[in-house]
Amino acid sequence: MRTLFVPLAVLAMAAPPAFSQVAQAAQAGPLHSQSSMSAPSGTAAARVQEPAGPLTLRSAVAMALQANPGLSSALREQEATEAAIVQAGAWPNPTLDAQLEDLRRDNRTTTLQLSQPIELGGKRAARVTAAERARDQAASALAGRRAEIRAATVTAFFDVLTAQERLRLAQDSVGLAQAATRAAANRVAAGKVSPLEETKARVAEAGIRVELMQAEGTLRSARQQLAALWGNPSPRFTQVDGAVDQLPTMASAQDIASRLADAPVVRQARLEVERRKALAELERARRIPDVTVSLGAKRVPASEGENGGSRRNQVVLGLSVPLPIFDTNRGNVAEALSREEKARDDLAAAELQLGTDVAQATERLRSAHATAETLQRDALPGAESAYKAATKGFELGKFSFLEALDAQRTLFQVRAQYLLALADAHRAAGELDRLLGNEGEAIPAATLTTATPAAR
Repeated sequence: MRTLFVPLAVLAMAAPPAFSQVAQAAQAGPLHSQSSMSAPSGTAAARVQEPAGPLTLRSAVAMALQANPGLSSALREQEATEAAIVQAGAWPNPTLDAQLEDLRRDNRTTTLQLSQPIELGGKRAARVTAAERARDQAASALAGRRAEIRAATVTAFFDVLTAQERLRLAQDSVGLAQAATRAAANRVAAGKVSPLEETKARVAEAGIRVELMQAEGTLRSARQQLAALWGNPSPRFTQVDGAVDQLPTMASAQDIASRLADAPVVRQARLEVERRKALAELERARRIPDVTVSLGAKRVPASEGENGGSRRNQVVLGLSVPLPIFDTNRGNVAEALSREEKARDDLAAAELQLGTDVAQATERLRSAHATAETLQRDALPGAESAYKAATKGFELGKFSFLEALDAQRTLFQVRAQYLLALADAHRAAGELDRLLGNEGEAIPAATLTTATPAAR
Protein backbone atom coordinates (compact mmCIF):
# COMPACT_ATOMS: atom_id res chain seq x y z
CA MET A 1 0.00 0.00 0.00
CA ARG A 2 3.01 2.36 0.30
CA THR A 3 2.96 3.06 -3.40
CA LEU A 4 -0.66 4.09 -3.06
CA PHE A 5 0.20 7.20 -1.00
CA VAL A 6 3.23 8.43 -2.99
CA PRO A 7 1.12 10.69 -5.27
CA LEU A 8 -0.69 12.03 -2.23
CA ALA A 9 2.58 12.96 -0.53
CA VAL A 10 3.80 14.72 -3.66
CA LEU A 11 0.58 16.72 -3.86
CA ALA A 12 0.76 17.67 -0.19
CA MET A 13 4.30 19.01 -0.62
CA ALA A 14 3.35 20.96 -3.74
CA ALA A 15 0.12 22.38 -2.31
CA PRO A 16 -0.12 26.01 -1.12
CA PRO A 17 1.16 26.64 2.39
CA ALA A 18 -2.20 26.10 4.06
CA PHE A 19 -0.83 23.40 6.34
CA SER A 20 2.14 25.50 7.47
CA GLN A 21 -0.16 28.46 8.15
CA VAL A 22 -2.21 26.36 10.53
CA ALA A 23 0.91 25.25 12.40
CA GLN A 24 2.29 28.76 12.60
CA ALA A 25 -1.03 30.11 13.85
CA ALA A 26 -1.12 27.48 16.57
CA GLN A 27 2.39 28.42 17.71
CA ALA A 28 1.88 32.18 17.46
CA GLY A 29 -1.06 32.28 19.84
CA PRO A 30 -3.50 35.20 20.09
CA LEU A 31 -2.94 38.18 17.85
CA HIS A 32 -2.11 41.49 19.47
CA SER A 33 -1.54 44.73 17.64
CA GLN A 34 1.37 46.91 18.58
CA SER A 35 -0.94 49.63 19.82
CA SER A 36 -2.32 47.34 22.51
CA MET A 37 0.84 47.87 24.54
CA SER A 38 0.01 51.49 25.17
CA ALA A 39 -3.79 51.50 24.94
CA PRO A 40 -6.21 50.65 27.70
CA SER A 41 -7.02 47.07 28.57
CA GLY A 42 -10.28 45.62 29.79
CA THR A 43 -9.29 46.10 33.44
CA ALA A 44 -7.59 49.47 33.04
CA ALA A 45 -10.38 51.23 34.91
CA ALA A 46 -9.56 49.20 38.01
CA ARG A 47 -5.84 50.04 37.78
CA VAL A 48 -6.05 53.79 37.23
CA GLN A 49 -4.74 55.77 40.18
CA GLU A 50 -6.86 58.86 40.71
CA PRO A 51 -5.20 61.31 43.11
CA ALA A 52 -7.00 62.04 46.34
CA GLY A 53 -5.86 65.68 46.32
CA PRO A 54 -5.70 68.33 43.59
CA LEU A 55 -5.94 67.19 39.96
CA THR A 56 -4.16 68.71 36.97
CA LEU A 57 -5.39 68.61 33.40
CA ARG A 58 -2.41 66.55 32.31
CA SER A 59 -3.27 63.86 34.86
CA ALA A 60 -6.96 63.93 33.92
CA VAL A 61 -6.19 63.46 30.21
CA ALA A 62 -3.75 60.65 30.95
CA MET A 63 -6.27 58.79 33.12
CA ALA A 64 -9.07 59.20 30.57
CA LEU A 65 -6.88 57.91 27.73
CA GLN A 66 -5.80 54.98 29.86
CA ALA A 67 -9.12 53.80 31.28
CA ASN A 68 -12.00 55.09 29.16
CA PRO A 69 -14.22 52.12 28.19
CA GLY A 70 -15.02 53.58 24.78
CA LEU A 71 -11.33 53.77 23.91
CA SER A 72 -10.84 50.16 24.99
CA SER A 73 -13.71 49.12 22.72
CA ALA A 74 -12.14 50.90 19.73
CA LEU A 75 -8.85 49.13 20.44
CA ARG A 76 -10.56 45.74 20.44
CA GLU A 77 -12.09 46.55 17.06
CA GLN A 78 -8.65 47.36 15.68
CA GLU A 79 -7.27 44.07 16.99
CA ALA A 80 -10.17 42.24 15.34
CA THR A 81 -9.38 43.81 11.97
CA GLU A 82 -5.73 42.78 12.30
CA ALA A 83 -6.90 39.19 12.71
CA ALA A 84 -9.25 39.60 9.73
CA ILE A 85 -6.27 40.46 7.51
CA VAL A 86 -4.59 37.21 8.48
CA GLN A 87 -7.75 35.28 7.68
CA ALA A 88 -8.24 37.09 4.37
CA GLY A 89 -4.79 35.97 3.20
CA ALA A 90 -5.39 32.28 3.96
CA TRP A 91 -5.40 29.78 1.10
CA PRO A 92 -8.40 27.49 0.62
CA ASN A 93 -8.07 24.17 2.41
CA PRO A 94 -7.44 21.03 0.35
CA THR A 95 -9.97 18.20 0.36
CA LEU A 96 -9.15 14.53 0.92
CA ASP A 97 -11.62 12.12 -0.73
CA ALA A 98 -11.79 8.36 -0.23
CA GLN A 99 -13.97 6.09 -2.31
CA LEU A 100 -14.56 2.36 -2.15
CA GLU A 101 -16.26 0.45 -4.96
CA ASP A 102 -17.60 -3.11 -4.56
CA LEU A 103 -17.23 -4.57 -1.08
CA ARG A 104 -16.05 -7.96 -2.39
CA ARG A 105 -12.36 -8.31 -1.75
CA ASP A 106 -11.35 -9.59 -5.17
CA ASN A 107 -13.37 -6.96 -7.07
CA ARG A 108 -12.85 -4.02 -4.68
CA THR A 109 -11.60 -0.71 -6.09
CA THR A 110 -10.12 1.86 -3.64
CA THR A 111 -9.56 5.48 -4.62
CA LEU A 112 -7.81 8.17 -2.55
CA GLN A 113 -7.76 11.67 -3.97
CA LEU A 114 -6.48 15.06 -2.74
CA SER A 115 -8.13 18.14 -4.26
CA GLN A 116 -6.84 21.69 -3.99
CA PRO A 117 -9.01 24.70 -5.00
CA ILE A 118 -7.03 27.39 -6.82
CA GLU A 119 -8.42 30.93 -6.67
CA LEU A 120 -8.24 32.89 -9.90
CA GLY A 121 -8.84 36.52 -10.74
CA GLY A 122 -6.94 37.96 -7.76
CA LYS A 123 -9.58 37.06 -5.15
CA ARG A 124 -7.08 36.55 -2.35
CA ALA A 125 -5.32 39.88 -3.02
CA ALA A 126 -8.70 41.64 -3.22
CA ARG A 127 -9.77 40.11 0.12
CA VAL A 128 -6.55 41.23 1.77
CA THR A 129 -6.92 44.75 0.37
CA ALA A 130 -10.49 45.03 1.66
CA ALA A 131 -9.40 43.74 5.09
CA GLU A 132 -6.53 46.26 5.16
CA ARG A 133 -8.93 49.09 4.41
CA ALA A 134 -11.12 47.91 7.29
CA ARG A 135 -8.00 47.88 9.48
CA ASP A 136 -7.21 51.45 8.43
CA GLN A 137 -10.77 52.44 9.32
CA ALA A 138 -10.44 50.88 12.76
CA ALA A 139 -7.12 52.65 13.35
CA SER A 140 -8.68 55.94 12.26
CA ALA A 141 -11.66 55.35 14.53
CA LEU A 142 -9.29 54.67 17.43
CA ALA A 143 -7.38 57.89 16.75
CA GLY A 144 -10.63 59.82 16.44
CA ARG A 145 -11.90 58.33 19.68
CA ARG A 146 -8.70 59.36 21.44
CA ALA A 147 -9.12 62.92 20.16
CA GLU A 148 -12.76 62.92 21.23
CA ILE A 149 -11.96 61.67 24.73
CA ARG A 150 -9.15 64.19 25.09
CA ALA A 151 -11.43 67.05 24.02
CA ALA A 152 -14.19 65.83 26.35
CA THR A 153 -11.72 65.65 29.24
CA VAL A 154 -10.44 69.17 28.60
CA THR A 155 -14.02 70.49 28.42
CA ALA A 156 -15.08 68.65 31.59
CA PHE A 157 -11.94 69.83 33.39
CA PHE A 158 -12.73 73.46 32.62
CA ASP A 159 -16.33 72.91 33.64
CA VAL A 160 -15.06 71.82 37.06
CA LEU A 161 -12.64 74.72 37.17
CA THR A 162 -15.41 77.18 36.31
CA ALA A 163 -17.74 75.58 38.85
CA GLN A 164 -15.04 76.01 41.51
CA GLU A 165 -14.76 79.69 40.68
CA ARG A 166 -18.54 80.06 40.80
CA LEU A 167 -18.55 78.42 44.22
CA ARG A 168 -15.84 80.82 45.42
CA LEU A 169 -17.89 83.69 44.02
CA ALA A 170 -21.01 82.46 45.83
CA GLN A 171 -19.04 82.08 49.06
CA ASP A 172 -17.72 85.62 48.70
CA SER A 173 -21.25 86.77 48.02
CA VAL A 174 -22.47 85.15 51.23
CA GLY A 175 -19.66 86.82 53.18
CA LEU A 176 -20.49 90.21 51.74
CA ALA A 177 -24.21 89.70 52.36
CA GLN A 178 -23.51 88.79 55.97
CA ALA A 179 -21.42 91.93 56.38
CA ALA A 180 -24.22 94.00 54.87
CA THR A 181 -26.73 92.39 57.25
CA ARG A 182 -24.54 93.13 60.26
CA ALA A 183 -24.08 96.73 59.12
CA ALA A 184 -27.81 97.14 58.66
CA ALA A 185 -28.46 95.61 62.09
CA ASN A 186 -25.95 97.99 63.69
CA ARG A 187 -27.57 101.00 62.03
CA VAL A 188 -31.02 99.84 63.16
CA ALA A 189 -29.73 99.42 66.70
CA ALA A 190 -28.26 102.90 66.53
CA GLY A 191 -31.61 104.25 65.35
CA LYS A 192 -30.21 105.57 62.08
CA VAL A 193 -32.46 103.52 59.78
CA SER A 194 -35.75 101.70 60.08
CA PRO A 195 -35.91 97.91 60.79
CA LEU A 196 -37.08 97.46 57.21
CA GLU A 197 -33.50 97.94 56.04
CA GLU A 198 -32.35 94.99 58.15
CA THR A 199 -35.20 92.85 56.85
CA LYS A 200 -34.20 93.61 53.25
CA ALA A 201 -30.60 92.71 54.04
CA ARG A 202 -31.61 89.35 55.54
CA VAL A 203 -33.83 88.55 52.53
CA ALA A 204 -30.95 89.35 50.19
CA GLU A 205 -28.62 87.14 52.27
CA ALA A 206 -31.08 84.22 52.07
CA GLY A 207 -31.25 84.52 48.29
CA ILE A 208 -27.46 84.46 48.03
CA ARG A 209 -27.33 81.35 50.26
CA VAL A 210 -29.64 79.62 47.78
CA GLU A 211 -27.20 80.55 45.01
CA LEU A 212 -24.40 79.05 47.12
CA MET A 213 -26.25 75.72 47.41
CA GLN A 214 -26.86 75.70 43.66
CA ALA A 215 -23.16 76.36 43.02
CA GLU A 216 -22.23 73.44 45.29
CA GLY A 217 -24.57 71.13 43.35
CA THR A 218 -23.16 72.30 40.02
CA LEU A 219 -19.62 71.57 41.23
CA ARG A 220 -20.54 68.08 42.42
CA SER A 221 -22.15 67.29 39.08
CA ALA A 222 -19.14 68.62 37.12
CA ARG A 223 -16.73 66.54 39.22
CA GLN A 224 -18.76 63.39 38.59
CA GLN A 225 -18.85 64.01 34.83
CA LEU A 226 -15.08 64.46 34.76
CA ALA A 227 -14.34 61.34 36.81
CA ALA A 228 -16.76 59.29 34.68
CA LEU A 229 -14.39 59.71 31.73
CA TRP A 230 -11.97 57.29 33.39
CA GLY A 231 -14.73 55.08 34.79
CA ASN A 232 -14.92 56.34 38.37
CA PRO A 233 -18.49 57.07 39.57
CA SER A 234 -17.24 58.53 42.87
CA PRO A 235 -14.54 61.20 42.35
CA ARG A 236 -11.61 61.09 44.77
CA PHE A 237 -9.90 64.33 43.75
CA THR A 238 -10.71 67.33 45.92
CA GLN A 239 -10.25 70.05 43.31
CA VAL A 240 -8.67 70.80 39.94
CA ASP A 241 -5.70 73.09 39.55
CA GLY A 242 -5.66 75.69 36.79
CA ALA A 243 -6.20 79.32 35.90
CA VAL A 244 -9.72 79.66 34.62
CA ASP A 245 -9.35 83.33 33.74
CA GLN A 246 -6.88 82.60 30.91
CA LEU A 247 -8.70 82.22 27.63
CA PRO A 248 -7.91 79.42 25.14
CA THR A 249 -5.85 80.32 22.11
CA MET A 250 -7.71 81.32 18.97
CA ALA A 251 -6.64 79.18 16.01
CA SER A 252 -5.93 80.98 12.76
CA ALA A 253 -8.08 80.45 9.68
CA GLN A 254 -5.12 78.87 7.87
CA ASP A 255 -4.57 76.39 10.68
CA ILE A 256 -8.24 75.39 10.75
CA ALA A 257 -8.33 75.02 6.96
CA SER A 258 -5.25 72.78 6.99
CA ARG A 259 -6.77 70.55 9.66
CA LEU A 260 -10.16 70.19 7.96
CA ALA A 261 -8.89 67.73 5.36
CA ASP A 262 -7.61 65.34 8.03
CA ALA A 263 -10.45 65.69 10.53
CA PRO A 264 -11.59 62.36 12.04
CA VAL A 265 -15.04 62.32 10.42
CA VAL A 266 -13.64 63.16 6.98
CA ARG A 267 -10.79 60.68 7.32
CA GLN A 268 -13.24 57.98 8.35
CA ALA A 269 -15.55 58.71 5.42
CA ARG A 270 -12.61 58.71 2.99
CA LEU A 271 -11.43 55.34 4.27
CA GLU A 272 -14.97 54.01 3.86
CA VAL A 273 -14.83 54.99 0.19
CA GLU A 274 -11.56 53.10 -0.20
CA ARG A 275 -12.95 50.05 1.60
CA ARG A 276 -16.06 50.02 -0.56
CA LYS A 277 -13.86 50.32 -3.63
CA ALA A 278 -11.83 47.32 -2.49
CA LEU A 279 -15.03 45.33 -1.86
CA ALA A 280 -16.23 46.18 -5.37
CA GLU A 281 -12.96 44.87 -6.79
CA LEU A 282 -13.44 41.69 -4.75
CA GLU A 283 -16.92 41.16 -6.19
CA ARG A 284 -15.55 41.66 -9.71
CA ALA A 285 -12.87 39.06 -9.02
CA ARG A 286 -15.49 36.61 -7.83
CA ARG A 287 -17.05 36.61 -11.31
CA ILE A 288 -14.07 34.54 -12.47
CA PRO A 289 -14.64 30.89 -11.46
CA ASP A 290 -12.03 29.02 -9.45
CA VAL A 291 -10.57 25.70 -10.54
CA THR A 292 -9.92 22.64 -8.45
CA VAL A 293 -6.92 20.43 -9.21
CA SER A 294 -6.97 16.90 -7.86
CA LEU A 295 -4.35 14.18 -7.66
CA GLY A 296 -4.80 10.71 -6.28
CA ALA A 297 -4.27 7.01 -6.54
CA LYS A 298 -6.60 4.19 -7.41
CA ARG A 299 -6.05 0.59 -6.50
CA VAL A 300 -7.95 -1.76 -8.81
CA PRO A 301 -8.11 -5.53 -9.24
CA ALA A 302 -5.83 -6.90 -11.92
CA SER A 303 -7.27 -8.18 -15.14
CA GLU A 304 -7.69 -11.90 -15.40
CA GLY A 305 -4.34 -13.54 -16.08
CA GLU A 306 -2.35 -10.33 -15.43
CA ASN A 307 0.48 -10.57 -12.85
CA GLY A 308 -0.92 -13.76 -11.53
CA GLY A 309 -4.14 -12.04 -10.51
CA SER A 310 -2.45 -9.42 -8.21
CA ARG A 311 -3.91 -5.91 -7.71
CA ARG A 312 -2.41 -2.80 -9.35
CA ASN A 313 -2.26 0.99 -8.72
CA GLN A 314 -3.32 3.80 -11.04
CA VAL A 315 -2.65 7.54 -10.82
CA VAL A 316 -5.77 9.72 -10.92
CA LEU A 317 -5.59 13.33 -12.17
CA GLY A 318 -8.52 15.70 -12.19
CA LEU A 319 -9.51 19.26 -13.03
CA SER A 320 -12.80 20.79 -12.01
CA VAL A 321 -14.00 24.10 -13.49
CA PRO A 322 -17.40 25.63 -12.56
CA LEU A 323 -19.42 26.94 -15.47
CA PRO A 324 -20.71 30.48 -14.76
CA ILE A 325 -23.99 30.04 -16.58
CA PHE A 326 -26.68 30.89 -14.03
CA ASP A 327 -24.74 32.78 -11.34
CA THR A 328 -22.33 35.39 -12.69
CA ASN A 329 -22.25 37.46 -9.45
CA ARG A 330 -23.78 40.35 -11.36
CA GLY A 331 -26.07 41.36 -8.49
CA ASN A 332 -23.26 41.49 -5.92
CA VAL A 333 -21.12 43.59 -8.26
CA ALA A 334 -23.97 46.06 -8.80
CA GLU A 335 -24.60 46.24 -5.06
CA ALA A 336 -20.92 46.87 -4.31
CA LEU A 337 -20.72 49.62 -6.92
CA SER A 338 -23.83 51.32 -5.52
CA ARG A 339 -22.43 51.19 -2.00
CA GLU A 340 -19.18 52.68 -3.26
CA GLU A 341 -21.09 55.61 -4.75
CA LYS A 342 -23.06 55.94 -1.51
CA ALA A 343 -19.79 56.16 0.41
CA ARG A 344 -18.64 58.97 -1.89
CA ASP A 345 -21.89 60.83 -1.24
CA ASP A 346 -21.43 60.31 2.50
CA LEU A 347 -17.91 61.74 2.21
CA ALA A 348 -19.22 64.88 0.51
CA ALA A 349 -21.95 65.24 3.15
CA ALA A 350 -19.42 64.76 5.96
CA GLU A 351 -17.16 67.47 4.54
CA LEU A 352 -20.08 69.87 4.24
CA GLN A 353 -21.35 69.17 7.76
CA LEU A 354 -17.85 69.43 9.21
CA GLY A 355 -17.36 72.84 7.63
CA THR A 356 -20.64 74.04 9.12
CA ASP A 357 -19.88 72.67 12.60
CA VAL A 358 -16.35 74.09 12.61
CA ALA A 359 -17.61 77.50 11.50
CA GLN A 360 -20.20 77.53 14.29
CA ALA A 361 -17.69 76.44 16.93
CA THR A 362 -15.20 79.04 15.72
CA GLU A 363 -17.84 81.76 15.90
CA ARG A 364 -18.82 80.69 19.43
CA LEU A 365 -15.17 80.77 20.48
CA ARG A 366 -14.65 84.20 18.92
CA SER A 367 -17.81 85.58 20.54
CA ALA A 368 -16.93 84.16 23.97
CA HIS A 369 -13.40 85.52 23.60
CA ALA A 370 -14.66 89.01 22.85
CA THR A 371 -17.25 88.90 25.65
CA ALA A 372 -14.75 87.74 28.29
CA GLU A 373 -12.13 90.27 27.24
CA THR A 374 -14.68 93.11 27.28
CA LEU A 375 -15.98 92.16 30.72
CA GLN A 376 -12.47 91.78 32.11
CA ARG A 377 -11.25 95.06 30.64
CA ASP A 378 -14.26 97.33 31.06
CA ALA A 379 -17.03 95.94 33.25
CA LEU A 380 -15.27 94.20 36.14
CA PRO A 381 -13.02 97.10 37.29
CA GLY A 382 -15.91 99.57 37.24
CA ALA A 383 -18.26 97.21 39.08
CA GLU A 384 -15.66 96.52 41.77
CA SER A 385 -14.94 100.21 42.22
CA ALA A 386 -18.65 101.05 42.45
CA TYR A 387 -19.27 98.29 44.98
CA LYS A 388 -16.38 99.32 47.22
CA ALA A 389 -17.53 102.95 47.17
CA ALA A 390 -21.18 102.02 47.88
CA THR A 391 -20.23 99.69 50.74
CA LYS A 392 -18.02 102.25 52.40
CA GLY A 393 -20.61 104.98 51.89
CA PHE A 394 -23.33 102.76 53.39
CA GLU A 395 -21.22 102.12 56.48
CA LEU A 396 -20.69 105.89 56.83
CA GLY A 397 -24.35 106.61 56.26
CA LYS A 398 -23.88 108.37 52.94
CA PHE A 399 -25.78 105.76 50.86
CA SER A 400 -28.94 103.82 51.51
CA PHE A 401 -28.99 100.06 51.79
CA LEU A 402 -30.74 99.76 48.43
CA GLU A 403 -27.90 101.62 46.73
CA ALA A 404 -25.30 99.36 48.37
CA LEU A 405 -27.34 96.26 47.52
CA ASP A 406 -27.69 97.35 43.90
CA ALA A 407 -23.91 97.84 43.60
CA GLN A 408 -23.33 94.40 45.14
CA ARG A 409 -25.75 92.70 42.76
CA THR A 410 -24.17 94.45 39.79
CA LEU A 411 -20.70 93.21 40.76
CA PHE A 412 -21.82 89.63 41.25
CA GLN A 413 -23.78 89.67 38.00
CA VAL A 414 -20.75 90.91 36.05
CA ARG A 415 -18.58 88.25 37.68
CA ALA A 416 -21.10 85.53 36.80
CA GLN A 417 -21.26 86.74 33.19
CA TYR A 418 -17.46 86.70 33.04
CA LEU A 419 -17.29 83.10 34.28
CA LEU A 420 -20.01 82.08 31.83
CA ALA A 421 -18.07 83.62 28.95
CA LEU A 422 -14.92 81.80 30.07
CA ALA A 423 -16.81 78.50 30.24
CA ASP A 424 -18.29 79.06 26.77
CA ALA A 425 -14.84 79.81 25.36
CA HIS A 426 -13.30 76.64 26.75
CA ARG A 427 -16.31 74.61 25.65
CA ALA A 428 -16.06 75.96 22.09
CA ALA A 429 -12.31 75.30 22.03
CA GLY A 430 -12.94 71.71 23.15
CA GLU A 431 -15.57 71.29 20.43
CA LEU A 432 -13.07 72.49 17.81
CA ASP A 433 -10.49 70.00 19.05
CA ARG A 434 -13.07 67.22 18.87
CA LEU A 435 -14.11 68.14 15.33
CA LEU A 436 -10.60 68.68 14.00
CA GLY A 437 -9.03 65.75 15.85
CA ASN A 438 -6.45 67.35 18.11
CA GLU A 439 -4.47 64.38 19.43
CA GLY A 440 -1.46 66.36 20.58
CA GLU A 441 -0.09 66.07 24.08
CA ALA A 442 0.17 69.80 24.52
CA ILE A 443 -1.84 71.03 27.49
CA PRO A 444 -3.36 74.53 27.46
CA ALA A 445 -1.12 76.97 29.29
CA ALA A 446 -4.06 78.12 31.35
CA THR A 447 -3.95 74.87 33.32
CA LEU A 448 -0.24 74.79 34.12
CA THR A 449 -0.36 77.53 36.75
CA THR A 450 -1.97 77.66 40.13
CA ALA A 451 -5.63 78.61 40.11
CA THR A 452 -6.31 82.29 40.68
CA PRO A 453 -9.67 83.82 41.50
CA ALA A 454 -11.40 85.29 38.49
CA ALA A 455 -11.06 89.07 38.65
CA ARG A 456 -12.36 89.77 42.11
